[in-house]
Amino acid sequence: QVQLVESGGGLVQAGGSLRVSCAASGASGRTFETYAMGWLRQAPGKRREFVASVSGIGRITYYADSAKGRFTISRDNVKNTVDLQMSSLQPEDTAVYYCAASLYDTTAPGSVEDFQYWGQGTQVTVST
Repeated sequence: QVQLVESGGGLVQAGGSLRVSCAASGASGRTFETYAMGWLRQAPGKRREFVASVSGIGRITYYADSAKGRFTISRDNVKNTVDLQMSSLQPEDTAVYYCAASLYDTTAPGSVEDFQYWGQGTQVTVST
């Protein structure tokens, strides 16, 4: 089972930028690139929602409509990390952001149910 640890959350003003990162370890005999990776988020009182994903070797990315043009997902298969660079942040982006891994490594998954392993989350708060 892969372990995921997020970092980089915090408080940012509306219109600002923030980068959250995720470090993976313990892939249980699988190498990091055999997992598609994603970022999902959950705001207070709302269901967890998909934000962005990247396929195992990084060739395919997929974004929620809310993230297109503002967020960029990237991965480093040497360092076993995946980042989400967020810009033009708005208060509605406030949520706990979760890093997640999927066994469907040849694609960029687009739903919460596609991910099997989860980190603990990192809080992102966007103030007005």
